[in-house]
Amino acid sequence: MNDLSSKTRKASLHTFRGYRAITSAYYRGAVGALLVYDVTRHVTFENVERWLKELRGHTDSNIVIMLVGNKADLRHLRAVSTDDAKAFAERENTFFMETSALESMNVENAFTEVLTQIHHVVSRKALEVGDDPAALPKGRTINVGSKDDVSAVKNAGCCSA
Repeated sequence: MNDLSSKTRKASLHTFRGYRAITSAYYRGAVGALLVYDVTRHVTFENVERWLKELRGHTDSNIVIMLVGNKADLRHLRAVSTDDAKAFAERENTFFMETSALESMNVENAFTEVLTQIHHVVSRKALEVGDDPAALPKGRTINVGSKDDVSAVKNAGCCSA
């Protein structure tokens, strides 16, 4: 649960960890996405372009997308510069943030920012369509866990090719 503008919103998160055989059914109704790459493995950053193309090919044009560079704590092993990732995100019109699941740096902020932007898009659409709730897109839910949930993510691995 996340509080946005004094309203509680429920959201759920589906992770795919690099699975290439995702059907379009998984994308249907998605209103937000985090494309996560490992800053220490350049190949994961290269895969982002393919994931972005696939995501945009199966979702609404208003989907909120954030490019997330994880493992930012491993400065000495960095293979993808922050500047390169920022330039890519800007060129592709996505949000950008670097995180460290290990240090719990910016993880919650990334989810909060995506949820905030989704809220703005849905609110704007609601204004455009008036009071007809049937006209609003039906999306998937994103569960944003507490900081305690980060420990479960620490050992799960990241950014499979």
